[in-house]
Amino acid sequence: MDAAHFVFAPFLGMVWCFERLFVKAPSGRQRLNVLAAVNAVSHEVFSVKNLTYITAETVCELLSLLASTHAGMPLPIILDNARSQRCALVQTVAQTLGIELLYLPTYSPNLNLIERFWKFVKKQWLYSKYYPDSVSFQQAVIACIEQASITHPEELKSLLT
Repeated sequence: MDAAHFVFAPFLGMVWCFERLFVKAPSGRQRLNVLAAVNAVSHEVFSVKNLTYITAETVCELLSLLASTHAGMPLPIILDNARSQRCALVQTVAQTLGIELLYLPTYSPNLNLIERFWKFVKKQWLYSKYYPDSVSFQQAVIACIEQASITHPEELKSLLT
């Protein structure tokens, strides 16, 4: 489980040319915050999205979603040491839902599979792409997250090992 903050701004993949070329780029500071968890076996992604902040209540909302979709199964969740994920509210909700929270060591994003998924989302839907407004940008990111395991199963299989 981890959060990503997608900002409506230019995401240049790679730029190199012999002549001067003007590339359309969005302008603005609107953010789409996504808190998500990826199933390490099925590569299914569960997410909670908002336009404000990722808080402890958002983490609890995702924990409730995960508990409802995996009822009756042991549910360990691996997450980083973000303050909103370590607070007493999250600990209490996780214990109530029967979820085991496993925290990664600090400064070790390479151990979290969701970080690889965020890189995939940015590469597929954001790098060198132009979206005319914030709404179409947000819709593209949400569509990518929701459809990734269906449209790109082989890429995710090799990426999320």
